[in-house]
Amino acid sequence: MNKFIHFLKLVLITLGCLFKYQTIVANTTDTTAKQSVSLNYEFESRDSIDEPKKTNGFKYWYNNQKTEGLSTLSDSTKPKTEKKWYESFAIRGYAQFRYNRLLETNEKLKCEQCDKSWGEGGGFFFRRIRVILYGQIGKHVYFYIQPDFASSASSTSLNFAQLRDAYFDLGIGKHNEYRFRIGQSKIPYGFENMQSSQNRLPLDRNDAMNSAVANERDLGIFFYWAPEKYRKLFSDVVKDGFKGSGDYGLLSFGVFNGQTANKPELNDAPHVVLRGCLPIRIKEQIIEPGIQAYSGKYTIAKDLVSTGTKTNADRSYIDQRIAGSFILYPKPFGIQAEYNFGRGPEFNTATDSIEVQKLHGGYVTLSYFIPIKKEIIFPFFRAQYYNGGKKHELDARSYEVKEFEIGIEWQPVKQFELTAMYTFSNRRFEDFALQDNHQKGKLLRLQAQLNF
Repeated sequence: MNKFIHFLKLVLITLGCLFKYQTIVANTTDTTAKQSVSLNYEFESRDSIDEPKKTNGFKYWYNNQKTEGLSTLSDSTKPKTEKKWYESFAIRGYAQFRYNRLLETNEKLKCEQCDKSWGEGGGFFFRRIRVILYGQIGKHVYFYIQPDFASSASSTSLNFAQLRDAYFDLGIGKHNEYRFRIGQSKIPYGFENMQSSQNRLPLDRNDAMNSAVANERDLGIFFYWAPEKYRKLFSDVVKDGFKGSGDYGLLSFGVFNGQTANKPELNDAPHVVLRGCLPIRIKEQIIEPGIQAYSGKYTIAKDLVSTGTKTNADRSYIDQRIAGSFILYPKPFGIQAEYNFGRGPEFNTATDSIEVQKLHGGYVTLSYFIPIKKEIIFPFFRAQYYNGGKKHELDARSYEVKEFEIGIEWQPVKQFELTAMYTFSNRRFEDFALQDNHQKGKLLRLQAQLNF
């Protein structure tokens, strides 16, 4: 009898423990579901095409488990499986469709490095069609591949597929505060150069800073450092729509070929770049001063030298610049200003030769952030000036640019943007064939952008 009573006590105690465990499980499941919904709302409210929707993926998984009648709790008795690399990457992209001929006053006014549909012969034009594959495939390994399906080989050969980015980051430290980037990527020189064309307000990058690196990219190895809180800030100003440049660290250093993206190295003297910046919060505002510089030797390819143009024996020239940046993020009023000085190859019409000459120039962009319910309106104004050579163009074409642009970007939904920009341009651009070529004009430019 005593044994039976003892056994009964054990059964009751066991049942009590099981009941208590079931209660904990139910509460945990409910809390997990609520937290997943809460987290999903938080991420969606700050969602951007620049970040993978990890929370949405979890919600999809969670709902499937409920539909199939499976447990949403991990079973400690089951072996834990590591996530496969292909479960850790995402796909996004954007496309830009343009027309530049409205209210045009001078069809001879062009900008080769800006947009090949400027001027005579231009029409409806795909400026960019980018599809991006990216992901954190390991705790310390990130990859990013971006081809463009609207590259222009010339003004008569359009919509070629060409590689833009192809790199991987190796992180060091708990939060990957130290990173080595290996492959073809953007050179950390100039805020607007690093800023994605998907986020930039003016339709093209400014001549002064962008003349440093055509297509903003090259093959090399780069080091980036930024503490976790600054990495989060860099990410937030992009996700929240404040036209950030992305995470290129507080300090960056790199060694690269110097011939620009998709071009072979033509000398044994790589370029070196160094950049530093420091975002500072002042109440609701964020300012970001920065300084950057690079140095190297640039070799002009044979096919970029006209017959009759005089060059150095090896067509190699000193290529050095230093620039300052000041950014006030549009919360709601924004300022973006940069100026650089340096020296590099430039065509001299007096001697019909390419020589190392001084260069300088910069820009200032003013903007205002206007949210209207779910829509966003960005009126903006930019003034720019540049005097110097463009080493990537024929005969290291000589330029003097004075330009004003006033425009507005309208985002009715996050997947679509429409930009209208009126340009007042005064450009001198000269090479061996284009002597004394000075063009002035005005034009209205339109762009429709799809984000996915």
